[in-house]
Amino acid sequence: MTFQDFNFNEHLLEGVLSMGYTTPTPIQAMAIPAILNGDDLIACAQTGTGKTASYLLPVLNYICNTHKHHTTALVLAPTRELAQQIDQQVEGLAYFTGVSSQAVFGGGDGMAYEQQRRGIQNNVNIIIATPGRLIAHLTSGVLKFNDITHLVLDEADRMLDMGFQDDIMRIIGYLPKKRQTLLFSATMPGRIRTLAKAILTDPQQINIAISQPAAGIDQQIYRLHDGQKTPLLKMLLKDGGYLSSIIFASRKEIVKSLYKELKSAHINVAAFHSDLQQNEREEILLRFKNKQLPVIIGTDALSRGIDVEGIDLVVNYDVPGDPEDYVHRIGRTARAASKGTAITFVNNRDLKRLKSIEELIEKPIALKELPEVLQSIEAPPREDRPHGSASGQRRDGRRNPKRFGNNKPSRPAKQ
Repeated sequence: MTFQDFNFNEHLLEGVLSMGYTTPTPIQAMAIPAILNGDDLIACAQTGTGKTASYLLPVLNYICNTHKHHTTALVLAPTRELAQQIDQQVEGLAYFTGVSSQAVFGGGDGMAYEQQRRGIQNNVNIIIATPGRLIAHLTSGVLKFNDITHLVLDEADRMLDMGFQDDIMRIIGYLPKKRQTLLFSATMPGRIRTLAKAILTDPQQINIAISQPAAGIDQQIYRLHDGQKTPLLKMLLKDGGYLSSIIFASRKEIVKSLYKELKSAHINVAAFHSDLQQNEREEILLRFKNKQLPVIIGTDALSRGIDVEGIDLVVNYDVPGDPEDYVHRIGRTARAASKGTAITFVNNRDLKRLKSIEELIEKPIALKELPEVLQSIEAPPREDRPHGSASGQRRDGRRNPKRFGNNKPSRPAKQ
């Protein structure tokens, strides 16, 4: 199958081919015909599978063929970074069509709000918005959704995680009841199905490789204590030969501290966190995308809010609490059938989390031996003790060397 097989509008197809699209991904091959047929849709697919184009292309095709001159489609996204990336993809795919779009998100200054308001008043064809800022425009009376024919919820699970369910339902109250609704999610927990039942009509359902990392990712773990994490990270970044790397930490305080450590080691790095101004965050992402910045550190806000090809290393400085977040983090590498490396630092406190991740991906992650020069670094005096049998202890109380290699055990916490 090729994109010509979808019989897209000729101007849209020209944009598709100019962007280098040739063969549809599995999610595109299954979702595009259903959407072109006018069906509501629930699609479960992880990031990096081409899901954005799978809903944008049929929506763009509808607008091209109906010559609409008003706001026809609304795309809701959880973060401003994702909203901007979707907007940029619309610009590329619709380059030869004349279809217009506007990203609507918070966090900017008054000038950004005014620019969004003008775009809305000019009746752009597609609005891509975060729920909170969209409600501000709706309540101001400047935005009317009387002619909406398509509603897309992108990364619906993340929006619910961020507490947007009430906002989503409030926004839907402004929309025509007769519309096509498309719900895309990386996971399908019960509350997503409840939401889908409330807002979709007799939907088609698609599931694509739920929660399985791309085959091109070389997944590795290091067993270590907290005092060994930063020295190992410096070694990987300096000696590993990686050209583009993302480091994920659990909290922005760790992001800030780690940024200072790496800068002092003369590593070209930037920290991405919520305390930055919007223009600062955009500049970091642009430099990273243009390969002017080799290393970026952030929290899980980055795991679904960045769409950059050519990332060859992802490091989980902290093991994520949710196994699904692990899949999304490491999904930043090995995109578009490329290859990449994902390395996770695992301390004694993280062993249950590691077990949950391995159960989710249905295979063990390869254990790497800690470099000998780092094995002599002593553990911080208050580092937590291992918990239960998942701590690397065998049932007879002895340490399992096969699982943990030659690493030295951490010292027990002081009583």
